[in-house]
Amino acid sequence: MIPRYSRQEMVAIWSPETKFRIWFEIEAHAATAQAKLGVVPPEAADVVWEKGRNAQFDVDRIDEIEREVKHDVIAFLTHLSEIVGPEARFVHQGMTSSDVLDTTLSVQLARASDLLLADIDALLAALKKRAYEHKDTITIGRSHGIHAEPTTFGVKLAQAYAEFARCRERLVNARKEIATCAISGAVGTFANIDPSVEDYVAEQMGLEIEPVSTQVIPRDRHAMYFATLGVIASSIERLATEVRHLQRTEVLEAEEFFSKGQKGSSAMPHKRNPVLTENLTGLARLVRGMVTPALENVTLWHERDISHSSVERMIGPDATVTLDFALARLTNVIENLVVYPENMKANMDKLGGLHNSQRFLLALTQAGMSREESYSAVQRNAMKVWRGEGKFPDFLKADPEVSAKLSDEQIDASFDDDYHLKHVDTIFKRVFGA
Repeated sequence: MIPRYSRQEMVAIWSPETKFRIWFEIEAHAATAQAKLGVVPPEAADVVWEKGRNAQFDVDRIDEIEREVKHDVIAFLTHLSEIVGPEARFVHQGMTSSDVLDTTLSVQLARASDLLLADIDALLAALKKRAYEHKDTITIGRSHGIHAEPTTFGVKLAQAYAEFARCRERLVNARKEIATCAISGAVGTFANIDPSVEDYVAEQMGLEIEPVSTQVIPRDRHAMYFATLGVIASSIERLATEVRHLQRTEVLEAEEFFSKGQKGSSAMPHKRNPVLTENLTGLARLVRGMVTPALENVTLWHERDISHSSVERMIGPDATVTLDFALARLTNVIENLVVYPENMKANMDKLGGLHNSQRFLLALTQAGMSREESYSAVQRNAMKVWRGEGKFPDFLKADPEVSAKLSDEQIDASFDDDYHLKHVDTIFKRVFGA
């Protein structure tokens, strides 16, 4: 996580100040719940809230204490006692450090999810707008990088919309799965704390209870969460890669907006490079790279070890901050994408109508020729066009096997690009609704 690829609202979720504020709220809510049970004097719980609610926790002081005690939660509790006074002895009753740490991580990841969902919503809006703008903008579809059959640029963007809509649904589910609370004591048995305390803290923090915790919340939840972020990153890269390919000089069907004063190369003044989408490709790699450590965190010893801790201190902020930035950048790319319909049409026409080859394959089979014979007849004429020997319709008309089945008029009528687009409305209705 570096400032270059960070946005402040997401960064703030992971700041020490935010973390210690959440720690305090968990401890204070637990004290309130225990006061209701008679474990903690009600007036003591009130003092904890009164003195801690608006307190500015001193990060430097907590770090100073931690250097001595070598334990971050103890360092915080020591600092809290400096703020609260004698009543602080009733804080953390029957709890273990992971009750605070894991519940806090759940809160942070849930809050991060909310920002990421808003990011996806903004991207979906941009994709929908541009998809309708280019609903009928014809372009060649490519498989293996080679011309296949026509589609529209709007359909390309509609596909991306559908993919990110699925990403959104996955993230909603991942948020639900990660938003759990554990206030269950040293090995999850509630030996020294009543389960109702966990219920109360969970409700106050906007979480669900963890049905069976050990000393920690099981890490399969976290693995699913970060895997979901990895899938979103891959979807970002897929769309970014499409833009990069379309911006190649030989293609130039679309390109990133090139602003006034922007420079593309220190050596070559003519360059207009797809730097934003190249950047997104790299950021996607980073986010995906954090999935494997999250998966490896699932396997902890017995009721808990600490091998997951160092990983999560890094991938929690790094994955969410990076993905937040990447989604916002991709939205900007789509909103400002420069599209060249005339180049799309020119590129599609370079092969002289070869994109209609399947139409002739089907027409010949329907006219009585076997599929193998039809395929051979169409292919041998198509290969002549590939070699630059002439035009596809001329070769088809001159081929005796083809002309025996199809008239010149039928051949000419089959070079109708609108034929390929007759179900675009259906696709859009499936994606965007009526």
